[in-house]
Parts: sequence; C-alpha cells; structure tokens
Amino acid sequence: MNEKTDDFLPGVLPPRRTLSSGRVMTLRSSLVVVAVFASTFLWKAPYGIGPYNSRQEVNADICPQVSELIPKSNGALWKTLGDTYETDAFKMRAVDWLAGAVRIPTESYDQMGPVGTDPRWEKFGAFHDYLSKAFPLVHATLEVTKVNTYGLIYVWKGTSSSLKPLLLAAHQDVVPVEETTIDQWQYPPFSGYFDGERVWGRGSQDDKSGLIGTMSAMENMLENKFQPTRTVVLASGFDEETSGLHGAQMLAPVLLEMFGENGYAMLVDEGSGYGEQFGRVIATPGVSEKGYLDVMINVASPGGHSSLPPLHTSIGILADMLVNIERNPFEVHLERGSSTYKIAQCLVHTPELPASLRRDIIHAEHDERALRRAEQELFKNPMFKSLVGTTQAIDLIHGGVKVNALPEQAWAVVNHRISTQSSVTATKRRDTELLLSLASQFNLSYTAFGARITDADAPAFGTLTLSEAYTHGLEPAPVSPTGQDAVPYQLLSGTIRAAYNSHRGLSDDDSLIISPGIMSGNTDTRYYWKLTEHIFRYGHTDGARGGSIISGVHTVNEAIKISNFVEMIQFFTTLILNVDESELP
Repeated sequence: MNEKTDDFLPGVLPPRRTLSSGRVMTLRSSLVVVAVFASTFLWKAPYGIGPYNSRQEVNADICPQVSELIPKSNGALWKTLGDTYETDAFKMRAVDWLAGAVRIPTESYDQMGPVGTDPRWEKFGAFHDYLSKAFPLVHATLEVTKVNTYGLIYVWKGTSSSLKPLLLAAHQDVVPVEETTIDQWQYPPFSGYFDGERVWGRGSQDDKSGLIGTMSAMENMLENKFQPTRTVVLASGFDEETSGLHGAQMLAPVLLEMFGENGYAMLVDEGSGYGEQFGRVIATPGVSEKGYLDVMINVASPGGHSSLPPLHTSIGILADMLVNIERNPFEVHLERGSSTYKIAQCLVHTPELPASLRRDIIHAEHDERALRRAEQELFKNPMFKSLVGTTQAIDLIHGGVKVNALPEQAWAVVNHRISTQSSVTATKRRDTELLLSLASQFNLSYTAFGARITDADAPAFGTLTLSEAYTHGLEPAPVSPTGQDAVPYQLLSGTIRAAYNSHRGLSDDDSLIISPGIMSGNTDTRYYWKLTEHIFRYGHTDGARGGSIISGVHTVNEAIKISNFVEMIQFFTTLILNVDESELP
C-alpha cells in the first residue's frame, strides 16, 4: 500500500526526486506504521484502567453500530461459498493463488521512465500472464481493458444497466526489496513460501492480497454460476507505491468516461483493517486521507574563501530556520465532527477505556472542557496526535561543496501531512509566516511559493525561497459520509461484521466495533475523487491485534496468515453480494 504510501501519501504528482533504494526503504518503513494503522492507533493508557459496566448506558448517537448484513436473495450462494472457504482444499487453493502472484516480482521504483521506454515495467506483462492462467473464468467472462499497457480495468456486467456499479481497487506493484536486507528474510522475498500457516514474500500483504483476494472471490462466484444484477468494476494500477503517475492517474479518466462523474455506487480500495484496542476489536474503514505537501527551503548567500567568513553562512542561517520550525509544531485540536473525533467517540464502547476518559468523550459533544480534557489524554499517544493535526518532518538537507569554500546555497525539504481539517493553502501560509522574522533578522530577500514577501528593491545579504519540492501539494481527501443515512457506509459496516463473524462462527452484533478511520498516507483513490463520494480504504486484514504491526509491510519478512487471506476472500464475496441486492442507486 502506498503507505498505506506513498502512500506517497498523497495527488497528481510529477516525478519525484531519485532516492537511493536504501533511503526509499527507510522512509517507507517508517511511514507505513502510521499510514497503514492511521485509523487503528494503539496506546497504553497513561493512567489506571477504570471499571466498565457493560450494561451502562452509552448514548446511541455516539458511534452507532449496525447489525451484520448477510445476503438474503443471494443467501444460499453465500452459505455455499462460506462453507467452501473453510475447507482445507480451498485454503491450499488460496495459498497457490497468492503464492504464485508473490513469486513474480512487480517492484516499482521512483522516477521510472514512461511505459515502453523503461524495461523495468516489462515484468508486469508476466504478471498479467499469471493472472490469466490463475483466474480463467474471470478473464473469459469479464471485459478487460488495458490502460497504458499495464493498468487493468475488469468490468463484470450486471443485468441492470440502470444501477451504479460497485468499484473495487487494488494495485499490482510492490515496494522494492533492498538487496542488503535479503539475508534478513526468513524466507526469500519472492519465494511465496508457505510454512503451513503463512504465505511469505513481498506483496503478500501489500497489496497482492487485496488484488488476488478480489479475483479469488470473483472466480469462485463464477464457478457457482453467479450473475450480478449490478455491474462490478475492478481497477488495478501498477505504480501505487510511487504515487500512481503511470497507473491510477491514467486509469481515472477511463473509469470516468465509462460511467461518468459520481457514476459509481461506492469504492473500496486497500486500507486499514481491524485490531484489538482497549479490550475490544475495532475495524476502521478509512473515510478520508490526509493531504500532502513537500516544502523546499532554499537559502542563498555570497560565496568566498572560508578563511574570511561572514557572521552567518547559508548553512548556519538554514540551520536556525530548521530549529525554529521544529520548535513550532502546528497547533493541533480535536474538532467535533471530524473523522478523528468520531474515532475517539467509538472508543466509549470498549471495556478497558479509562473511566474518566470515557466520561469526557461522552460529554465532549456539548461540553468544551470535557472535549479539551479528552483531547489532552488522547494526545498523550503521539500517533493519534499526529493523525489529528498537520505534521512536519525535515527529511532532506544539503549545503556546501567544499570544506574551504563558503556555501553559496543550502536547502532542506520539509514534508507535511495535512490535517483533514486544514488545506494546502493554510499550510503554505503558516510556513511563510513562521520564517518571516528570520528572513528579516538575516537580511534576506524573501519569496514564498512564487509571491514576493519582502521589497524586491531593498538591499539584502542573500535570498530565502520557499517552494513546492518535487511534487504538487495534495489537498486532504473529501470525507465520505458516515451518518445513519449514509447507505454505502452502513452497508460496508454490516458486511465487515458479517465476514468477521462468519469466519469465526459468530452470530452476535457485539463481536467488534466499526469506526470511521482516516489514512495519514494515500492510496490510488487520490485520483478517483470524481467517481463517487463514497470512497473507503479497507483491507479486512487482522493488522494490529495485540498491538502488533502488519507483518513486514514495506520491510523484511512480509507475510500473511492464510486464515486471514481466506477471510479477506470471504469479505470481498460478502461485499459483492450485499451491494448486488442493496437499494443503492
């Protein structure tokens, strides 16, 4: 997942800087923890756990839940497929499907050339051949359109053309495996090795499990003669891990032409899953994504011999500015109605939430002091605080060319992940204002994002320039509706519960909580905003139970339990059947 990355977390981006593969892996492995589990944050309570009475009344309007949604008109097929999925024979079939996909390296790299000129794309041809052989009924029945050679759109035509299609998305590419880390893998990274419990290898989680899980569900449904009433579309890009410039960005206009603006009933792409928090399992479908902005800070000053230095060199001036940035993080507040506020509200249904925090969250809707107390406690978890607000990280720096030469230029890049309550413009304005006093102190002519901040004719020692680095900023994604009248979200919630329960032989509505989530990183959905207002990032992975991280995503020893992969197939099956018989337009 593109963080899910780069997940790079965020928009319509031009080619980014070239980074060494080692740096790429370092950046992505650090980002993925937040991006994948942005909505499944976990923390240890900073104070004692308060008593929880399961019978105590909690306002029904606080994180309302829906019952499991089991297909009715398609109920017999759902039961048949569910029974099949639990057999050992099917589990081995699922192993073969996923392991075969993992064995074909489909790595995408930063700054790859156009398709047809860069030979590194050619591996995706072999992957397409594999898909055709592994899923013969899918390829014989569905209409397949290839975009920019390796982008895939599958259309499973329904019998009613008046109904808006269900759009599913998953990407074919994986992050590169750093050569120096290969000996750290328990099994070779492209072996697809099955140890009796897990399938190992790059992409086994991110995101070949999503793509192969969807196609496995479709193949089994076709084997059972299922004919959808509502059209189902599967879109698969091939460079999501490098911002989707050649894949999803090219797929988007084709998908738009096929069914029009807001022409899809709902969209489900890769994203977070479910995990235990405060003694209760919580599933967190992402309903939005944070925005993204890289800001380059460039300081230029006169050069010369280092034996005759000025009081401050460009490097020293830049250092002062970077210290000032880190001393002044963005102000962060939990705002009523925001996705992160709704995440907090859902915690009131967990048994081990501290009693005082539960009370404050319950009363926060109408009590400002309760809201701020809840905010104070929740922000003791730095991951949650970062999820709520706009973040800043100084990730790159450069200056000077020789030890005895004064640096004529020094620059740094600050990466921002923009709060869903903010904007690119607000982020630029804040950075511009923050450095204004230092520009004056060091007598620098100041230009920020193309606008002159200081008098162009005034004498100056040097220049300070702020600009977008490498990419265009991306606004936070629109927030998908989650209210009780938001049918797509309610349908997805009931489907998550049904798939979770079915896999475990449960039938109650207390098995887990479904909470709106938010992604700090970006998926291919960044290009799909015009297709539907109901966009969800959810992979139904058991990703954070007991506080663990999804196994090896974007780093060594990526693997998935076969039981979890089979449950993903059950989820996609249930989703397709539920949407097919729903009252969605």
